[in-house]
Amino acid sequence: MLAKQDFSDFHYTSTDGLRLYARIYGENIVNGPPVVCLAGLTRNARDFHDLALYLSRRAQTPRKIIAFDYRGRGQSAYDKNWQNYNVIVETGDILAGLDAFEIERAAFIGTSRGGLIIHALAAMRPAVLAAIVFNDIGPVVEGAGLAHIRAYLENAPKPKDIDDAVAIQREVHGRAFPALTAKDWRRFVAAIYREENDKPVLDFDTALLRTISEMDMSQPLPVLWPQFDALCDVPILAIRGQNSRLLSIETLAEMARRHPDIETVTVAGQGHAPLLETGDLPKRIAAFLDRAMPS
Repeated sequence: MLAKQDFSDFHYTSTDGLRLYARIYGENIVNGPPVVCLAGLTRNARDFHDLALYLSRRAQTPRKIIAFDYRGRGQSAYDKNWQNYNVIVETGDILAGLDAFEIERAAFIGTSRGGLIIHALAAMRPAVLAAIVFNDIGPVVEGAGLAHIRAYLENAPKPKDIDDAVAIQREVHGRAFPALTAKDWRRFVAAIYREENDKPVLDFDTALLRTISEMDMSQPLPVLWPQFDALCDVPILAIRGQNSRLLSIETLAEMARRHPDIETVTVAGQGHAPLLETGDLPKRIAAFLDRAMPS
């Protein structure tokens, strides 16, 4: 259950005039740079709710947390031009948000798409990156994993109610996430659906799916090693789900080989992407931030 007093709402405008949304946890905390949370392709700020509560309230060093909804997701406005649902435009939106918050430096937690945006920030505004948590994403995205995501999204069943939504998600993702409890699945579903006419619907602009349905999966995906290498002076925590199809063991190992200040974590019993509020991940993330950005 999300209590409104847990966070405050923030609205700002993109450079092309869309009304965009972010939520702020620990608004009055001034203990060092804030932590910016960036969600996956079709996801939104609710993914980070429990982690944000932990980092802003219960961690040894409480921190201000800002979680963004990209255009076309959550409480941000939908774009009439689906082609604007791309990493470069969305990175520009995040930069506009950082400017609206007057943030010059922050730690970033990026799940999947969010991690790709962080790679773009490394090229566009590297000085803003004080520390990075990559959640199941790296410079190489496995085509098989992306194809799996596309197949699911293009054929996603429409649930009748929340119980049905939980059953659908467990059917689709259960093999990759045997570690999740019933409460985990409920929390997972609450983050990705909104209620519309008393039924749960996926909380994003369905036009977003065109960005992946029109991809030519026979062609190799771009790799981002130059952007990753540009992060050599930024402390990194790289998290991989044991059953991930998107971030390979080999890519994680190569990230560790290339980067002089990286920690890696493999989350047992989870796939793409691990739920960051589960197990000891909140404590691991908080400890990493304390090391990377001591007060």
